[in-house]
Amino acid sequence: MRLFVALNLPSSVRDALWGAAAPLRDLGLPVKWVRGDGIHVTLKFLGDVDDAREPELRGALGRAVAGAHTLPLALGGFGVFPDFRRPRVIWTGIAPEPGLEILQDQVEREFAPLGFPTEARAFRPHVTLGRASREARAGAFAGLEAALARLTFAETALVNSVDLMQSTLQSGGAVYHVRHRERLP
Repeated sequence: MRLFVALNLPSSVRDALWGAAAPLRDLGLPVKWVRGDGIHVTLKFLGDVDDAREPELRGALGRAVAGAHTLPLALGGFGVFPDFRRPRVIWTGIAPEPGLEILQDQVEREFAPLGFPTEARAFRPHVTLGRASREARAGAFAGLEAALARLTFAETALVNSVDLMQSTLQSGGAVYHVRHRERLP
């Protein structure tokens, strides 16, 4: 199973963000767009994991969320990683939220002893909207920066669970399925 730990956004916020990003999808860029129903915040990518390990992953997730509460995530602004010359990821930002930072750190700490190395890069909370095709040339993204600057989106999402997600790659994009959910009070 290909797994990751995520915060799933309320459907109303996902739908609004999907609509706000429509002009980007209309540009015909060499980008694999995240499906509207798959918009989420990744806390930790686990990769391919044997089914038999699911109980220990559920336990780690339960320990990671202990003491956490419902998170208000202020989404807004658009950008790319690493830069506009050769973007790999197109995203919507998330305003700094101490509870989110603490939760992500706890996820890292609980999954590291299970053989999932901690991320070397600093956590930069965002919602991935699309990933550039590996074969795309830098010139294929001309106009992207201006297009992102024209978009507006500002919503606050109340997130009340942390999910262990399964990702199944299909020709139309990845399909996500919740394997286990830990509620946040």
